[in-house]
Amino acid sequence: MAKIDPADEAQLFATIDRWVEREVRPRVKEFDHADKWPAEIVEQMKELGLFGATVSPEYGGLGLPATTYAQIVMKISSVWMAITGIFNSHLMLALAVEKFGTEPQRRHWLPKFASGEVRGGLALTEPNAGTDLQAIRMTARRDKGDYVINGTKTWISNGIEGSCFALLVKTNPEASPRYSGMSLFIAPKGPGFTVGRKLEKLGYKSIDSGELIFQDYRISADHLIGEVEGRGFTQVAGGLELGRINVAARGVGIAEGALRLATDYAQLRQTFGKPIIEHQAIALKIGEMATRARAARLLTLDAAQAFDRGDRCDMEAGMAKYFASEAALENSTESMRIHGAYGYSKEYDIERLYRDAPLTCIGEGTNEMQRLIIARQWARRNASA
Repeated sequence: MAKIDPADEAQLFATIDRWVEREVRPRVKEFDHADKWPAEIVEQMKELGLFGATVSPEYGGLGLPATTYAQIVMKISSVWMAITGIFNSHLMLALAVEKFGTEPQRRHWLPKFASGEVRGGLALTEPNAGTDLQAIRMTARRDKGDYVINGTKTWISNGIEGSCFALLVKTNPEASPRYSGMSLFIAPKGPGFTVGRKLEKLGYKSIDSGELIFQDYRISADHLIGEVEGRGFTQVAGGLELGRINVAARGVGIAEGALRLATDYAQLRQTFGKPIIEHQAIALKIGEMATRARAARLLTLDAAQAFDRGDRCDMEAGMAKYFASEAALENSTESMRIHGAYGYSKEYDIERLYRDAPLTCIGEGTNEMQRLIIARQWARRNASA
């Protein structure tokens, strides 16, 4: 289990807070409204070590525990959620290599990932396969010492600006059960690997979501993570627990950011001779929002602590992701309503949180799927003797 000294953690949080206030908050509207890649902010995130946040120090990373990492994501997401996706998707790639790769793969790739020299993400989703990953059609055919890959991925974060991806394919399309024929590759951009269109989105701006097209893309066999076929589905499932904790942390950040914006506005805005926060209708909303944000934070930290202990935590991560994302959606909506007409204006930050929040209910597995995972795991853990 990764550990961090409390004093070092406090210093790290203070550094992140200063960076968010000095560098991110003043420029977020500029990037978000233009849907512009935040190159300067990405360079600053490299300097802060965020691209190696959860990578072990022996490979050049910060080696942060999930609890610390989640709180960093909360802090950043309370101002601008989208940029956390730039390093979170990348860290899922790094986690797959560190957890399941061979030692030569770790030594070669992880220092480059940790420094941000090579950045990328997780390439799972296809036009016909999202929540049901076993339905993917992308194939990898063995050809002597190489694999030849064909197919298309879609909705891939960092797909345009990134340079390397953890690529889920079928090495045995006829396998039964289906998951036993799936493998995960380290796939850097190169001949046969092209980027399709950039996908336009309601929110989650400035981080590119793109299509990745593979046509006779040839890659050497040493890019197969773990160098054993048929383990890809399990390798991806292991990384999704941390991914869902991250999405939960994003939800917490949005829920808390929306609460803060609503509180500040309600203390300034007056009607009928007093601040609107003193009106019962507004006070009831603030009370509900504060409770949702707090509960979401505690659920997320609970899941992160289970992950740090090395426990199986798909139920805890599912609970956190489900509740925190719904809290983000509800708090951003209520905050916008408290702002009245100003909440619908692009001059106010709440409209960005309102646009970003719905993604958290969809990303890393829909909330409908999370509830099924929670129910199944609850039943298994509480089976009758």
